[in-house]
Amino acid sequence: MKKRIYLDYSATTPIKKEVLDEMMPYFSELYGNPSSIYSFGREAKKALDFARDRIAKAIGATSKEIFFTGGGSEADNWAIKGIAYANRQKGNHIITTKTEHHAVLHVCQYLEKNGFEVTYLDVDEYGIIDLNQLREAITDKTILITIMFVNNEIGTIQPIKEIGKVAKERGIYFHTDAVQALGNVSIDVKELGVDLMNFSSHKIYGPKGVGAIYIKKGVKLHPLIHGGAQERKRRAGTENVSAIVGFGKAVELAVENLDGHIAHLNKLRDKLIKGIQENIDYVKLNGHPTERHPGNVHVCFEFIEGESLLLSLDMVGIAGSSGSACTSGSLDPSHVLMAIGLTHEIAHGSLRLTVGDFTTEEDIDYVIENLKVIVDRLRQMSPLYERVKGGQ
Repeated sequence: MKKRIYLDYSATTPIKKEVLDEMMPYFSELYGNPSSIYSFGREAKKALDFARDRIAKAIGATSKEIFFTGGGSEADNWAIKGIAYANRQKGNHIITTKTEHHAVLHVCQYLEKNGFEVTYLDVDEYGIIDLNQLREAITDKTILITIMFVNNEIGTIQPIKEIGKVAKERGIYFHTDAVQALGNVSIDVKELGVDLMNFSSHKIYGPKGVGAIYIKKGVKLHPLIHGGAQERKRRAGTENVSAIVGFGKAVELAVENLDGHIAHLNKLRDKLIKGIQENIDYVKLNGHPTERHPGNVHVCFEFIEGESLLLSLDMVGIAGSSGSACTSGSLDPSHVLMAIGLTHEIAHGSLRLTVGDFTTEEDIDYVIENLKVIVDRLRQMSPLYERVKGGQ
């Protein structure tokens, strides 16, 4: 049987056994609707409340500040559209960055077509914003700053606490997409000074199709989904009880083992980076060298295409992803890589490998060994590489 190594934990994670075990009864035995007042419903409602408490405790919030969603993208949409429409009488200006997830960028582009103005901040070569540029971008019409906690491509961690201080000084709401942060960095919403923060279950060994958003007490925002009175009349739709139960358990496990998890990922990440840099030439590490996701390795190989690299890795059982959008049918490279100043040619040779709790040192050895062979083979087909190599 061909060896299979999964190194795309930032895309999704497997459900841990402890999580699945807690979910199982809610598929067949405890199947009540949490909005029902009889015992079946009360059992489901109790499970929701328990999961809500678990998540609130993990981030330093209260349970009344946690609302369940269908995932991270929905939560991004709710936070940004909700603040925009609820505060339109105060202003119509939003500040974000050029390196956000498309769930943020596309919402901002939508709002621009509907009477709002958006400032897209630059980032430096590591993907970090300039706090002075942020301050200069604020106007008397600014109602929201939305900046991602941990970048989903290059793994860079933004100075969230400092951004929160800037927002508070000017009386502006601050939202951060923390989908890649939860379970990988320590989070205290009060200390960070955020007003809205969203998460996704399937990034932390929980089920897909469920997420949550922290909404600070007193923050006014319009609902995104109208209908019933679920989630304290702020998010209509019958809650996905089994998935929410699993999400709550996944969060609890993530917080309990945060230090060990980070240490494990850091060790394997650094081993992988070292192995790549020592064995392959013409390679560039993207993202901040230290302020980065503990399991993220994002590199660009010159003289090769990311799509060919991914397919070749898959043939030897290694699953990774590319920062280039070419794999989705676009010829344009990643907007994140463009924002940090890479050329199109270099950006097209990008590779993101993210390690997780089930990754081993043997896996990393196998990846380094095979990656060198694959890169060498692909470069042999590049006339440009041959010319550069011949000129050394």
